[in-house]
Amino acid sequence: MTDENHWNIEDVLPVTPQALAELYGQVLGLGDVGTDDSFYDLGGDDGSTIRLVRRARAAGVLLKPKDVYEHETPAALAPVARQGGASPDPLDDVGVGAVAVTPIIEAFRAHGGLVDRFFQAMLIATPAGLDTGGVTRLLQAVVDHHDVLRLRVAAGEDGLSLTVRPAGAVPVQRFLKRVDCRELSGERLRTTVVTEYEAAGDRLGFAADSLLQLVWFDHGPDRAGTLLVVIHHVAVDGVSWRILLQDLAAGWAAISAGKPIGLAATGTSFRRWSMLLAAAAHAPARTAELPVWQGILAPAEPLVCAGLDPGKDVYATAVKVSRRLQVDRTVPLLGTVPSAFGAGIQDILLAAFGFAAARWAHLRGRPDGPVVVDVEGHGRDESVAPGVDLSRTLGWFTSMYPVRLDPGVVAWDDLLAGGAETRNGVERIKEQVRAVPGGLGFGLLRHLNVRTRAQLGTAVRPDIGFNYLGRVSSTTGHSPWTPRPGPGEGGGFLGGGQADMPLFHVLDLNAITYDTADGPQLVANWTFAGGHLTEAEVGELADLWFAALRAIAAGAGSGRG
Repeated sequence: MTDENHWNIEDVLPVTPQALAELYGQVLGLGDVGTDDSFYDLGGDDGSTIRLVRRARAAGVLLKPKDVYEHETPAALAPVARQGGASPDPLDDVGVGAVAVTPIIEAFRAHGGLVDRFFQAMLIATPAGLDTGGVTRLLQAVVDHHDVLRLRVAAGEDGLSLTVRPAGAVPVQRFLKRVDCRELSGERLRTTVVTEYEAAGDRLGFAADSLLQLVWFDHGPDRAGTLLVVIHHVAVDGVSWRILLQDLAAGWAAISAGKPIGLAATGTSFRRWSMLLAAAAHAPARTAELPVWQGILAPAEPLVCAGLDPGKDVYATAVKVSRRLQVDRTVPLLGTVPSAFGAGIQDILLAAFGFAAARWAHLRGRPDGPVVVDVEGHGRDESVAPGVDLSRTLGWFTSMYPVRLDPGVVAWDDLLAGGAETRNGVERIKEQVRAVPGGLGFGLLRHLNVRTRAQLGTAVRPDIGFNYLGRVSSTTGHSPWTPRPGPGEGGGFLGGGQADMPLFHVLDLNAITYDTADGPQLVANWTFAGGHLTEAEVGELADLWFAALRAIAAGAGSGRG
């Protein structure tokens, strides 16, 4: 067995607890996994759940993320898994044509943040022997295969108009630039990459019909090169990049073998998904969630400030602070700590943030009380309709929804001691997070349902954003079609915004766990409005968050109260 792009017919996986345990180990990078081990106790999260489902499907085993969430162990999961080929989808799914505006796209459009230069990007290692013809053929196959890479966005009096064009309608040559790097190295090469990266972002634009830019740094026929892929955020998210990397590798393997490029099926199209969301926004089960969301958004003392000025609080004035948690402190957060509380890692991270925010506010003489944060999720909720399969669909699926965090009154010294009050506070926040009726519903009611939009639109939006991106490898650039480190970055995942793009929150916390050579390490990147906060203030909150995480770990180790 290899990765999900290279299964042979004899590698079809039997639906047994032992086979699923092997998959758990492959996805999580572990050795022996027992059939009664929980996927999430072993360090699984939303992102690795999707990778598990995708890998299982490639091996002929049909799972949904919901199955893994509800049946965490291989022994419990095996009875609900099914042997078969592609997931059955009775829907008439045509990916080409008009696309309905989704909640996350509408949220940024309404905020003024859906600007031309708003993108995600990645530097990707390319193999020796690649030439202009080969890279063009490969990239054209990928663009023709994934509908959303052919998306056209137009702004009109009635809002955005989104349309997916047919395969072949978007010639890659128009967006591909070759840069001769055969004589470049060191600082000259780094400067060239930075310059081309910025220029590629500048070339994006709705009016120019450019949501994709590609730059190939060619080091000659005998040396590995680098491919820069820049995609407007309206067409891509974090999960999408893993799919792209797999397809680039699979496509190049076919070219190298002299075979036609045949990429794995993409499942439910982004267009069909958008239409399902438009219908779901008015379903009685969704509208019944309205009182819950109204309660979560009930007035609370703002942690940072009363609001943002869209003319001043923009991308150009944002400031960043980063912190890294030691490996030996990160390891328990991925397994033993969530297991001790019967929680997921995101529950633990949010609980620690609730503690840290309360302490940070107390030190500034602010009243005690709950803090409301916008939490981001991957948004690929396949329970919207029967037969939905988003495990290989490219697009911007992110969900964003408010969560009210109230750990209760816990003295900071008692928290650091890791005693019963710490455990009780974690349990409270875990239950508060679990009481949220799924993240997708808020976006549907806030942005796609006219009646509920008016009711939710009067509430004050949270001034803090929270996003845990999951666990990824930081060993980049060692083989073709893997991420290369970016200039000044620890990994290959990049992004950018327009100078006058309004900030969505006063403070955004983006956390990610990197699997390093020494072990997993939690990295926290804090981005904030420089006109409202200082680096010292945000640095203090960042340190308090890590202190709270250490205290929770200590509380987990001291037993349940």
